[in-house]
Amino acid sequence: MSDAKVKPVSDKRGIADFLDVPFDLYRNDPYWVAPLYLERQEHLNPKKNPYFKHADVQLFVAYRNGKPVGRLSAQHDHLRLEHHKDATGQFGFFECEDNEQTVSQLFASASQWLKDRGLRHVQGPFNFSINDEIGLLVEGFGARPNMMMGHALPRYQRHLENIGFRKAKDVIAYYTDDRSDLPPLLRRAVKRALASGDVTVRPLEKKHMARDLAIIMDIFNDAWSQNWGYVPFTAEELKKLGDDLKMLVHGEYVAIASYKGEPAAMAVTLPDLNDWIAGFNGRLLPFNWARLARHVLAKRPRSVRMPLLGVKRKFQDGMVGSALALSVINTLRNYHIARGVTSCEMSWVLENNTRMRHIIEEMGAKPYKTYRIYGKDL
Repeated sequence: MSDAKVKPVSDKRGIADFLDVPFDLYRNDPYWVAPLYLERQEHLNPKKNPYFKHADVQLFVAYRNGKPVGRLSAQHDHLRLEHHKDATGQFGFFECEDNEQTVSQLFASASQWLKDRGLRHVQGPFNFSINDEIGLLVEGFGARPNMMMGHALPRYQRHLENIGFRKAKDVIAYYTDDRSDLPPLLRRAVKRALASGDVTVRPLEKKHMARDLAIIMDIFNDAWSQNWGYVPFTAEELKKLGDDLKMLVHGEYVAIASYKGEPAAMAVTLPDLNDWIAGFNGRLLPFNWARLARHVLAKRPRSVRMPLLGVKRKFQDGMVGSALALSVINTLRNYHIARGVTSCEMSWVLENNTRMRHIIEEMGAKPYKTYRIYGKDL
């Protein structure tokens, strides 16, 4: 077998090859969902994705006999480095044929690009940021991924560890299809919090989208600021989030809780787009766009994902923090159950976030997927 050749992506043809790599690899995997080409093209486009305002990126594709057989990205995120000052770059979008040499060549190319920029360590996968799709799936291959959560081939873990990568952190995805009442203890805690008048919960108001997004991000940036790998959303990323939410969700998909009038907690849910686009093979034309539009306009998914949940740090310890978290989760839970949603993924949660994991598990959710972030010195 001839050696693969790794090339940096520099034009539209290279982007197309980069996007094409997974299709042959997952041809026989019933759980992989092909991402939409149009959405992925925008994600990789510096003119469309505000991530590129604070990061430099180089994409790489491995070719064998002219056919793309592997891919990888390398990222130098200046905003992340402002917060962590650890000379660490990132890699992402890893997909590759079952060939150790090809894997090694891809990572050698990405590592050299990062070293040339003065970076000393690398972590990943991040596609592109910790606020995007993260981690390599290492447990839970027998279920389809929810939106903005990755899938992987089981051999990828071996490939990464064989070239020296080691675990930096695991994040957990929880699943629940339990639509029964909350356990009595939790039900009483929520009822007591709301009855006191100290805790109030409301939905996002679309006519005041900018105001409510600012509140959500203020809570997020406070609640997550001490978390592993935290990077704040920028103003441009916040605007894009708002534009995306307008298309996908009702205001009731978001819950904002206040404590004695101060915004203190929030939770955001999104429809599981993968449930809608499975079978599209990544393409909207000629007829898939109409099928997707019907789902988006109806906004009645069978499954949802809760990607954001946060309680301001000053409220996190003690009963107030638990009551705030329970109140926003239960508000969204009741809304979706009433509209016919049958399952929810709560993801992702840091493995060492024992307080939040306890609350989620008390509500009946079970860990069903583990994603691993790897690290290595360059």
